[in-house]
Amino acid sequence: MREQGLIKILGIPTERQREFFASKARFTAYGGARGGGKSWALRRKLVAMCLRYEGLSCLLIRRTIPELKSNHIVPFLREYDGIISYSESEKAILFPNGSRISLGYCASDKDVLRYQGQEYDVIAIDEATQLSEFRFSVLKACLRGSNHFPRRMYLTCNPGGIGHSWVKRLFVDRDFRCGENPSEYKFIPARVFDNPNLTDSDPEYVRSLESLPPRLRDAWLYGKWDVFDGQFFPEFDRAVHICNPCVIPHNLSKFIAMDYGLDMLAVLLVGVDTQGNLWVIREFCQSGLTLSQAASRTALLAQGQDVGFAVCSPDLWNRRQDSGRSGFEIMQSVPGMPSMLSADDRRIPGWRVLREYLSAREGHPFIRISSECKELADCLPALLCDPNKEEDACDRPHKITHAPEALRYAVMSRIFPQSNNDDLDFIKGFKIPKKSPFTY
Repeated sequence: MREQGLIKILGIPTERQREFFASKARFTAYGGARGGGKSWALRRKLVAMCLRYEGLSCLLIRRTIPELKSNHIVPFLREYDGIISYSESEKAILFPNGSRISLGYCASDKDVLRYQGQEYDVIAIDEATQLSEFRFSVLKACLRGSNHFPRRMYLTCNPGGIGHSWVKRLFVDRDFRCGENPSEYKFIPARVFDNPNLTDSDPEYVRSLESLPPRLRDAWLYGKWDVFDGQFFPEFDRAVHICNPCVIPHNLSKFIAMDYGLDMLAVLLVGVDTQGNLWVIREFCQSGLTLSQAASRTALLAQGQDVGFAVCSPDLWNRRQDSGRSGFEIMQSVPGMPSMLSADDRRIPGWRVLREYLSAREGHPFIRISSECKELADCLPALLCDPNKEEDACDRPHKITHAPEALRYAVMSRIFPQSNNDDLDFIKGFKIPKKSPFTY
């Protein structure tokens, strides 16, 4: 509303929303639980900046246009009638001072390419966990310009979705890679309890969240990032499955499990104790390695460990058109590379077996992972359910699938290969291997 030449934005922000408004970080993520008032705060932040800076160029992104219309365009027009105008042809919110909020969608990696080469002073991504890290990276490159306006990117997010792992890495875990400046990233957690406007007007909403199954309740009500809707392995619990390296037994029979791709090599050093429990002792994960380089790094991981064999993805036995040699031949010729065995790579049976190993009995699982195996510990709980195939894991984002697939090869090496059916024998909920490559 206008008052004596000033424009007042109505509404009283919560403490968390005030923290969001005050953030001067280049990248600010506001999220966690549902019902925290994130979209409301995002719209007000954009409007306030557009009113303050004449000619400011903003971009508001949501996954699809229908979501954008229902969650933002309609509320914009309802909340700021008389302050803004909406151009359907330009898909933009326009301000009298020349500022604008361009409205965009990004449902696929192909969609984000339409923004390459464009410049924005402020970019807002609503429900950022619905976007891949590639899309986020392209949008980051659009945050530039020759004027003196502040460059800001604002993200709202909930646990889950294809972008869960990169949002959690950057903003929750603050696990930064080369070229990422920690001072540029700020995370503001949101819970429904931080939004009294909702809890007072609709107390049934909180009660509906409280009645959810425990792990889903933790994600939606409390905003916990280790559990979320669509998680493929809800059995995974860091407190149960991750262990200090010093508790790993010394008298283990050891082998290597490897998933190779040019985009990522994932190698796990796995040990089996006398009870049949698995221990993931060490890992090596890196992208861009040739077959011989991958074999050299695998040999280095196995050095001095008395490794019995390496179970590897079966496609390594296919002959390469460029050399006429198979990946198996190239890798096995590298000194120190353990004897390679072709993995049983059946996906659904493999995930079933891994789920059994993760299932804890009285707090004691059949598989433990060293805290030094950070890639596996991060990727395993980030796997999503495949929406099109029951009991299978989604292959997107692909970069998080390699370490879990190596672990799947590891557990499948503990059972006798089935030739005619995918059923697995279980005794009291735990698979007893019919045949083991180890003797005790």
